[in-house]
Amino acid sequence: MKFRSIKCTLVSAALVLGLGFTSAASAQTVIRVAGNFASDHTSSIAMQTFADQVQERSGGSMQIQLFPDMQLGGAQENVDQVRSGAVQMTWIGIAFLSRLVPELEAVSLPFLFTSREQAMAVIDSEVGDLIDVALRKRDLASLGYMELGARHVTNNVRPIEKLEDFQGLRIRLQPNQTHLDTFRAIGANPVAMDISELYSALQQGVLDGQENPYSINTTRSFFEVQRYLSDTNHFFDFIITVANARWLDGLSAEQQTIVREAMMEANRVQRELAIQADDAALVRLQELGMVFTPIPDETREALRAATAGVVDTVRGRVGDELIDAVLRIAEENR
Repeated sequence: MKFRSIKCTLVSAALVLGLGFTSAASAQTVIRVAGNFASDHTSSIAMQTFADQVQERSGGSMQIQLFPDMQLGGAQENVDQVRSGAVQMTWIGIAFLSRLVPELEAVSLPFLFTSREQAMAVIDSEVGDLIDVALRKRDLASLGYMELGARHVTNNVRPIEKLEDFQGLRIRLQPNQTHLDTFRAIGANPVAMDISELYSALQQGVLDGQENPYSINTTRSFFEVQRYLSDTNHFFDFIITVANARWLDGLSAEQQTIVREAMMEANRVQRELAIQADDAALVRLQELGMVFTPIPDETREALRAATAGVVDTVRGRVGDELIDAVLRIAEENR
């Protein structure tokens, strides 16, 4: 009887301790964040800054679990996971949200930006605010923008230095209607494809080429399966971090401030890293054997003229207010 009493006491104590541990565990807010960028990409490095900042600012009561490099699936899957609440946040190229939020196409107009400073000035302006409203209507909340960078064409067929060189090239693009329309307008055959399938498609000759910022060409090793590179700078691209809006709104005011301020710091860090990485990547790609052909000014003007109608098409999809704001602020910062 005495043994049973002692045993019951020990079990009760264990339950109390267990409940205590459960309570302590449940007091910690765990935030799962998915991404499809490689672990050594500047955005993934910046997201570690975000995780560290949240940990520090919350005194350990909030923990970030990062899943870069497509650990939880491709970009489109990550978007679906955030919308369903399976993960709380994702950082992705804006093209992967453009079908859901076509307003994002307003900052993907062809040959619009001539510098990163101009591009960032546009996305940090009222343009970003208008896009944020559109995201909210789809149950997503923006936590700001990083730089993905100017996009450039690579291929295995020929150097690109004039408009006619695009003719018939099978080029992979992101799933963005404006991107696809742009490459059709210059005579290429664009193919929308997830980046997870791209290397093998290039290796097997299913595609002739692709377009990405210099840094992505290095981190994804596309230099191994592509020969020619040109500084087409046809789009300037952004990375957006989005959260499930209902989840974010459900955090306390203090927790929301921690998340937003930590993300602001991560965005600042990434933008600085991106400048260094982009310059270094172009040098590295040439060292690795890619043939680099700069685009002449007359070719760039011909490309702008060939794609002028794309702007009107986007305007029809997203409205005058947003397109006019993009064009005005881009011109003010030219």
